[in-house]
Amino acid sequence: MTGKFTFVRLKYSSGDWDTDQRMPANILNSLIEYTTIPVSPQEKIVDLATTEIFRYPFCYMSGHKLVQFTQAESRHFKQYVDNGGFVFVDDCNHDIDGLFAKSFEAQMNQLFGPAALKKIPDSHGIYHTFFKFEKGPPNTAFELNGWGDDLIHDYLKAITINGRIGVLYSNKDYGCEWDYDFRNKRFLAEDNTKFGVNIIVYALSAIPSR
Repeated sequence: MTGKFTFVRLKYSSGDWDTDQRMPANILNSLIEYTTIPVSPQEKIVDLATTEIFRYPFCYMSGHKLVQFTQAESRHFKQYVDNGGFVFVDDCNHDIDGLFAKSFEAQMNQLFGPAALKKIPDSHGIYHTFFKFEKGPPNTAFELNGWGDDLIHDYLKAITINGRIGVLYSNKDYGCEWDYDFRNKRFLAEDNTKFGVNIIVYALSAIPSR
């Protein structure tokens, strides 16, 4: 583990892992603005096929296309989560029937079992760990505008290990929602990156899930 929080993006051999390139800087700015968490100023890309993932408590993974892990990627992903690591996975398609969603969920079923990935309730600690989201996961403009599967997903899914989320999974496309220069937040009526702060604070905390 490093002393400062590092926003780690997972590189995997299939699909398109390098999405929403301005989003990490935006979230890091929010951590600086709202919390006292010391942060590294730039995101770090870590190849899932290497053991470097084990140096960091938080990782981000996204894409639009196929997710098909190699043997090394599968082994490292499962070991990382089983050992207490946290992975936030965001479906850029906002589509539960899309290629990313179907292939990623299939990978999770293989690694953790078909019942491991479950919807989490609005009362879960991740919605209250810093900012309060009484109605559960905030909606994105892409859902409200009917992009993707034309559904508003009123839930997130998670794989829980020893009472804590190890994999947080979203079909809401938060990555695109937060993919803008952080200086443009002054034009928003409400800062939509606040839930990103909750996710990271939860990942770094010892608070058990509710």
